[in-house]
Amino acid sequence: MKISIVTLSFNQSRFLKEAMDSVVGQHYPELEYIVVDPGSTDGSRELIQSYGCAIARTLFEPDEGAADGLNRGFALASGEVFGILNADDLLRPGSLQAVAEFFAANPSCDIAFGNGHIVDASGVAQRHYKARDFSVRTYFYGGARWLQQSTFFRRRAYLASPRFNVRNRTCWDGELIVTMVSRGARVGYIDADLAAFRIHDASITGTGRLTEAYVRDSKQTFERIYGRSWGTRDEVFRLFYRLKGAVAEIAMR
Repeated sequence: MKISIVTLSFNQSRFLKEAMDSVVGQHYPELEYIVVDPGSTDGSRELIQSYGCAIARTLFEPDEGAADGLNRGFALASGEVFGILNADDLLRPGSLQAVAEFFAANPSCDIAFGNGHIVDASGVAQRHYKARDFSVRTYFYGGARWLQQSTFFRRRAYLASPRFNVRNRTCWDGELIVTMVSRGARVGYIDADLAAFRIHDASITGTGRLTEAYVRDSKQTFERIYGRSWGTRDEVFRLFYRLKGAVAEIAMR
């Protein structure tokens, strides 16, 4: 089963080699690795080029942001299953084999959520995430547990979607996944640690600099899917699901 992984790279040379090594080091025989870099100036492009044929396709052209870069990358992809790995994140050893085995055993499944860790700048695990309870409702109300880095989806589900929304500047990945689910994509779970999400002093999550934009983008996605504005009852539902999730996290410890 061919798996296409797209990595977005933009001035992340500090972590880029470790990220790319975690992909090519899978030694998965049917890997198609695509790296998109719209204009790094920190040596990232030279590093990418040094990998030679280990990278199937490189895309060095300007784009309109991360969502547009992903759309361009996946337009080149030919795998049956797609995945995303940012230039500062990591795949765990054996992840792609586990993903291939899961999709082969579950032909009706369109999206697979795996477990993983949040790690710091040095790669030290800070928190474990066990994927569970993903639905349209739980996504918006905070009841779902998932990591984008540990999420994989079939080509057919992606082609049936509106692709990544270039107007979404903060949570384009979540919008794509929840939109696919809202259109009937079937989800499943891989009980294995597939990836690591790195939070550091220059990442969007680590700095919190786009918190307001994230809330705005999330509510616009909500409106597109539900056809109405976010309201008071939605705030109540979000509080309920977050409390429910907190109780579940405590129970699993």
